[in-house]
Amino acid sequence: MSTVVAPRRGAQPAAVDRPGSRQQTEVTRLLPNWLLAVVIALLALFVLVPLSYIFLASINSDISVARGDFWPAVFTPDNYANIWSSVGLANGLTNSILVAGSTAIVSAALSIGTAYVLVRYQFLGRLTIMRGLLALQSVPGTLLVLPVFVLFSSAATYLGIQVIGTRWGLFVTYLTFALPFSTWVMVTYLRGLPRELEEAARIDGASSLGILTKIILPLSWPGIIVSGIFAFLLGWNDVLFASVMTNPESQTAAVALQIFATSTEGGAIPYYGQMMASALVCAAPVVILYLFFQKYLVGGLTAGGVK
Repeated sequence: MSTVVAPRRGAQPAAVDRPGSRQQTEVTRLLPNWLLAVVIALLALFVLVPLSYIFLASINSDISVARGDFWPAVFTPDNYANIWSSVGLANGLTNSILVAGSTAIVSAALSIGTAYVLVRYQFLGRLTIMRGLLALQSVPGTLLVLPVFVLFSSAATYLGIQVIGTRWGLFVTYLTFALPFSTWVMVTYLRGLPRELEEAARIDGASSLGILTKIILPLSWPGIIVSGIFAFLLGWNDVLFASVMTNPESQTAAVALQIFATSTEGGAIPYYGQMMASALVCAAPVVILYLFFQKYLVGGLTAGGVK
């Protein structure tokens, strides 16, 4: 005969470590609180000190920056007004946004359909295609500059199509490198989605296209955002291909900054203030992009980490 002991009146129930509770956090944390605060402070200083110097130099005179002054004697916003005429930043930013933005959108749109076929269907050559996508990531871009340039130059000679010096030629170049990476990111993401949702939709009579657009696409926004942002950064930060594939009308912001820095090196006092101001202006769209899609980035980068 078993005896059940009832809890005493007024007794507190035993604490249960719920997921995300304070007890569980203290147990699983690798560093103590004081050491974690020190590490975060050092990382913040490591990032904020160079950014502070760049910002202060952008509102300082060129002579003061060349002299090594950290704090400006006179705060002046003239550098931010001069860069639009001296650097030609307006044209460069427009080309960068058009080329990098279109690369991000098209690669993200094509990658989800390609990844869905590679993950959900079995066909001859499927593993070969997936291994080829992975192998393409290990090819350095510097090895492909000359072949790509020769190929696009030949298009003007043999086909009468001008590719070098156009925005769409640079777009095709970036898409060649961004699409394999975006597809592999979406393959990894779609593997974590449950098949039961698709099976239930097929029972209700949904087609493969309907499943892709109405079920897979809404659930895949974190992965789509991640692949799109990485494709955008590929076109935004590139200097190598943009230097040989563009002309003054189609050059990107990165090329405009490089040309401006090279042309002012031989002067008595380089335009340090305008260089710093241009760098901050070019970095602003990327920072805004990260801040706007931050929640999607966290979900997309951690997807598939726990099965």
